[in-house]
Amino acid sequence: MDDPGPLPGSDARDALERLLLDGPRRYTRLQIAEMAGMPPSRTQRLWRALGFPDAADDAVAFTDADVQALHVLSTLIDSGFVGPDTEASIARAMGQSLSRLADWQTDMLADALARGAGTDTEPGERAAATADEAVAAAEELLPRLREVQDYVWRRHLAANAERLLAVTGSGDRRELAVGFVDLVGYTSRSRGMGGQELGEMVEDFESTAAEVIARHHGRVVKTVGDGVLFTAATAADAVEIGLLLPQVWDTEERLPLRVGAAYGRVLTRLGDIYSPVVNLAARLTSLARPGTLLVDRDLADRIRGLPEYKVRPLRRVSVRGYDHLQPWLVRRRRADDTPDDSGYDEDSFDQE
Repeated sequence: MDDPGPLPGSDARDALERLLLDGPRRYTRLQIAEMAGMPPSRTQRLWRALGFPDAADDAVAFTDADVQALHVLSTLIDSGFVGPDTEASIARAMGQSLSRLADWQTDMLADALARGAGTDTEPGERAAATADEAVAAAEELLPRLREVQDYVWRRHLAANAERLLAVTGSGDRRELAVGFVDLVGYTSRSRGMGGQELGEMVEDFESTAAEVIARHHGRVVKTVGDGVLFTAATAADAVEIGLLLPQVWDTEERLPLRVGAAYGRVLTRLGDIYSPVVNLAARLTSLARPGTLLVDRDLADRIRGLPEYKVRPLRRVSVRGYDHLQPWLVRRRRADDTPDDSGYDEDSFDQE
């Protein structure tokens, strides 16, 4: 059989790859380990932690930039900034965050190219032209994306300047309000949606949540499909987020939101948070009615004296991990103090 030759656009794709990788692929996994002075098992562990699939020992898959990155990592370890026991964890945290960013940027670029593509060419010709356009667009946009990403990264470091000066060790333990917000009925609604419609709904939800959370000094920890995990430095900020989000989001076409929040000591590490408080906030969210906010006792105690909120205890319930969980319903106090319309039965409240 005759060699069919390179696929349409393969030269452009090679050029795009060389641009993004700062050069052509030159080395195997074993070669870059030797050049960086690291055991092959260690470089493989870091590669996996970054989220990339294994490369065969004889596959020419790595570039000079990969070797340079390993040298930089060695320098950080030698300086004591990164410990050998934490390097894989740091690589995993960076890989997960940047993978999502790269996915979004790829979709954005593909959409822009699709909008600009003509419709009067043959499919094969259009594919090759789009690849060439992608190279040109990447050459123009890559330096700008790097500048913006560097700026955002520095601003986030500046926002954490106090912690940057005060924290020692591999994590930071402090008291925070932790909240979950999720879409009620997401699973059943998403089954009947096409990919584009589902993507638009998730993007709408995440962008609305991020805006409200930032407005009230909170931080988005992570998003998981139909839910957003956030933190706030004060109980009042968490309550404002929990009350405002369902209100801002509420339209006839959208699924309703529900929010649960708890207050306590948490460990922040590598951009994530760990604490029983996180589990408690999740359980409270699962108990909340659409459009309402439930909190734990510690958070309720911190806002009960504030005149703008009305805080009421609900009947104790048993859920996974908690035999007698006491939820507290929080709503904004109305001037006329009309009866509560949250959807909870008045008889379900404890009289304390």
